[in-house]
Amino acid sequence: MYKEIINRIRPEMDKALDFFKKELSKIRTGSASPSLVEDITVDVFSQKMQIKQLGSISCPERKQIVIQPWDKSYLEAIEKALQKAQLGASPVVDKDIVRLTLPPLTQEYRQTLLRVLSEKIEQTRQVIRKWREDAWGEIQEKVREGKLREDDKFKGKEDLQKMVDEYQKKIEDIAEAKKKEVEEV
Repeated sequence: MYKEIINRIRPEMDKALDFFKKELSKIRTGSASPSLVEDITVDVFSQKMQIKQLGSISCPERKQIVIQPWDKSYLEAIEKALQKAQLGASPVVDKDIVRLTLPPLTQEYRQTLLRVLSEKIEQTRQVIRKWREDAWGEIQEKVREGKLREDDKFKGKEDLQKMVDEYQKKIEDIAEAKKKEVEEV
């Protein structure tokens, strides 16, 4: 019974880990990545749309992002949205594309990125802890109702902690890789 409870929260922890990875992909490192700009919201014809919905995004060079809108009328709106996003680079409209060349990261900006990374790590850990607490509460409730034995309660707590430790290790590994990217010159 306790294993069912633990297995029920595993997908939720997987979702938290996937969200964490997606959020980290938006943190700028030494090289360009489409994920830096794809979710930026653009005002087009009184609608809010993401850049990835308005054109193709590519990185022809290590420090350059090119956005090619499917309609030329989006160019100005995309340029304004990129300026508002404060990526540390100014977008340049070049015929029918928007070019964004990323300057090298300053030490101060790297420190800011590392702080943001730390915040995202802590947020993800909080989500994992929340799911652990929910599962533990449910296990304790089953014991009070007499549906679980006391021995199963302690086995459940042990298995639950093993799973949480496994996810914490994954978070740490992913974060460590991202830290190296940010600190890379």
